[in-house]
Amino acid sequence: MIGRRIARLKQELEKVRAHRGRYRARRRREGIPVVAIVGYTNAGKSTLLNGLANADVLVEDKLFATLDPTTRRVALPGGGVALFTDTVGFIQKLPTQLVAAFRATLEEVAEADLLLHVLDVAHPQAMRQAEAVRETLEEIGAVGKPIVSALNKIDRLPTLDAVSPLMTRFPNSVAIAALTGEGLESLLARVEAVLEAQMIWLDVLIPYELGELVDLFHRRGLIEWEEHTGAGTRIAGRIPSALIGRFQELREVAQNN
Repeated sequence: MIGRRIARLKQELEKVRAHRGRYRARRRREGIPVVAIVGYTNAGKSTLLNGLANADVLVEDKLFATLDPTTRRVALPGGGVALFTDTVGFIQKLPTQLVAAFRATLEEVAEADLLLHVLDVAHPQAMRQAEAVRETLEEIGAVGKPIVSALNKIDRLPTLDAVSPLMTRFPNSVAIAALTGEGLESLLARVEAVLEAQMIWLDVLIPYELGELVDLFHRRGLIEWEEHTGAGTRIAGRIPSALIGRFQELREVAQNN
């Protein structure tokens, strides 16, 4: 009976994994940047997502309170949007069996455009927890991705002096208190800046019959200039790298005109 239940759970996990895979493919076509919120368990990831997106993600002080990837659309200060995904809290030496069981969640991390590392700076073992997160990211193949660090729970510190050394140690870090909302605007601005730094310059000539690509460039890109010609709409600016394939041939056309 236990064997049948294990087999059934594995089938269900595969269905979840396949569903999330289709969902990610759809997001890539739209070029919406994805930010995966990672961190040690109970670091405040779900509380942060609730604060950023006015969401209602479960918040509990226990291991693995978040098992299913929860994704919310968040407006960025410059007018764009990004998808923020809450993930399972990491622990030291995450067992291989759990890595397999949480694949649907961890794949969101591996394929995200940016990682938002939430660190509980009020915890006495904060640096050890940060190292456990780094080891887990390495295990799932997510090292090398751009990272913004949210130094969370500064409202629990006696003074803010303790945060300064951590901001030096963690590049692209912002001190926040997810529970009170302190620092969240600055955090979003930092996330937006890092995402924009990854965008790719593009000069394209889009035929008028492909007007949906002009709309896509307007929605997902940063336009430097635009003009209407006899052959179509000429646009120059930056777009997410995930969208390059949609414009590749048009870029070649632009270079020949």
